[in-house]
Amino acid sequence: MPPNNFFGSARYRERRATGRKMASPGTVVRGAVRLATAVAAGEGALTAEQTRPADPTAWRMLRRQLDRRHAARRAQLRFRRHPGTYLAALEDRLLKPALPP
Repeated sequence: MPPNNFFGSARYRERRATGRKMASPGTVVRGAVRLATAVAAGEGALTAEQTRPADPTAWRMLRRQLDRRHAARRAQLRFRRHPGTYLAALEDRLLKPALPP
């Protein structure tokens, strides 16, 4: 499948499923996984054998990247909702190791 069709079909399916015109935040954070899965699922049913990662080490690295992105977005949300509380917790976390017991 040409790249234009790949991304176009993923956008089309997401619009149909969610009603959103733009990409959802989940697609932005987990795009490397979601786009490939969306296109593969659209072509037909996937078996358990097809969904198993071929390289477990690469899969673990991808999971760590996704977890870091997800943690960063959670921190942004917490800061936007309660900036004072977020900054106080961050300051406590930074100062605790520096103070003697």
